Amino acid sequence: MNRIPFPPMKYPLIAILRGLKPSETEGVVDALIESGFTAIEIPLNSPEPFKSIETAVKMAPDGCLIGAGTVLTVEDVNRLADVGGRLMVSPNVEPDVISTAAAKGMVTMPGVFTPTEALAAASAGATGLKFFPASVLGPAGIQAIRAVLPAELEIAAVGGVSEKNFADYAAIGLRSFGLGSSLYKMGMAADEVRARAKTTLEAYDAVYGAGQ
Repeated sequence: MNRIPFPPMKYPLIAILRGLKPSETEGVVDALIESGFTAIEIPLNSPEPFKSIETAVKMAPDGCLIGAGTVLTVEDVNRLADVGGRLMVSPNVEPDVISTAAAKGMVTMPGVFTPTEALAAASAGATGLKFFPASVLGPAGIQAIRAVLPAELEIAAVGGVSEKNFADYAAIGLRSFGLGSSLYKMGMAADEVRARAKTTLEAYDAVYGAGQ
């Protein structure tokens, strides 16, 4: 099994840019990277997503993790590799998708909700797990499932997570998150994204301590 490790990050936060257009990519991605984000996901149900991902990959400095969300097929994985993406996020557990992405050196974060799904994703070689929707499971639900999972898996809470509830997840030792509408909504200007990113990272530092 080829499990690609999750890279060390000061802020293990994935910015989810659902609905981003290619013409907006440079400004929004620059605002996020400049603020301190180093992981960016552009879901494939966005307009011309591979074009946006390719732009983001080319402009991002070394050490940034750029890729796609809502990856459903092996074909999607191959196209993602063609544009240089290194992060594969899916809403489900499809072993062929996970193993193909891992074989191409991608960090893989499939979406799970139950112990069965979580363990299946782990068996397929996933880097980590995206517990979604976290707002339904809650910290207690994630903690209960986490108890039976391999310790090396990166665990992220996604869905209904914002800077307002970092502390709830910190209480169970969780520090990785996927952030969507609290950070970016379709059509949002780069300056507003920059302001939201600043607020988010300040809140993260307040809970987890600056300089991690």
